[in-house]
Amino acid sequence: MNRLLLRRVGQALLVLWAAFTASFVLLQALPGDAILIKFLDGDLGLSPEQLADIRASYGADQPVWAQYGHTLANFLTGDFGYSVQAGVPVSHNLAASLPPTLRLAGLGFAVALLLALSLAWLSQQGRFAWLRSALAALPSLFVSVPVFWLGIMLIQVFSFRLGWIPVIAPGPWEGLVLPVLTLAVPISAPLAQIFMRNIDQVLTQPFVAVARAKGLSRNAVLWRHVARNAVLPVLTIAGVLFGELLAGAVVTEAVFGLSGLGSLTQQAVNNQDTAVLQAIVVISATSFVLISLAVDLLYPLLDPRLRSRPGV
Repeated sequence: MNRLLLRRVGQALLVLWAAFTASFVLLQALPGDAILIKFLDGDLGLSPEQLADIRASYGADQPVWAQYGHTLANFLTGDFGYSVQAGVPVSHNLAASLPPTLRLAGLGFAVALLLALSLAWLSQQGRFAWLRSALAALPSLFVSVPVFWLGIMLIQVFSFRLGWIPVIAPGPWEGLVLPVLTLAVPISAPLAQIFMRNIDQVLTQPFVAVARAKGLSRNAVLWRHVARNAVLPVLTIAGVLFGELLAGAVVTEAVFGLSGLGSLTQQAVNNQDTAVLQAIVVISATSFVLISLAVDLLYPLLDPRLRSRPGV
């Protein structure tokens, strides 16, 4: 187990370094300059010497390799630099924008899991046999729906037509209902599809027939024996989909006018605020890596067979 942990942590650090390096190179290759965008204004009356001093204060006058080393060293200590547009440390912007996005993504992920489990459970019920083919087709339908279109449709139906959820000045939790559903529905699609397929495969195993022979009901067999074995592949795809969930949260925040990483990213892109953009990329990559690492470490706990393998 210790060797598995060290190997996974080493791989996670390598992925984070690659994400940092790729984001730095791509952002440096962008045309334009955030400092000139803000300060090269005739109304400010700054001289070329003053502009040069400002660039030096941000380290923009250094060679690219020196900027890379300086930025990497700062990131390792938790210093994300300064936002050129806001004039404050990037960590201040993240502290204000990250919690709302994490709350939205976390709730969306939880609801997606609930929807996936519900679809998989309903597909196994005899009285809903006529719905089985329809339920099996729903994931493909859900995953093909664009996030922004789904958000607009939910607003149109539940806010404008039914009037159940106000769009203007909703409550703190009331305003999260439609954004959470917008995130959860597409994410629940592949989870439900994989879970249903795995349940069908596990039901053919001999231990299921033994459990039924002991007098257990079908639902008892599903929850006590089948679900635990069928959930393992779902964990893998869940970790991958969480990265997509963060990307979907950015779009969802823009549709519903929420304050979070979405609005911060939009402002940073418009102003070419590279320090903010790189911090957002690294934070997103870190979240994705941590979720994947947690999934990898949960596998041996859920499947004892993996604990007996060499190197685990």
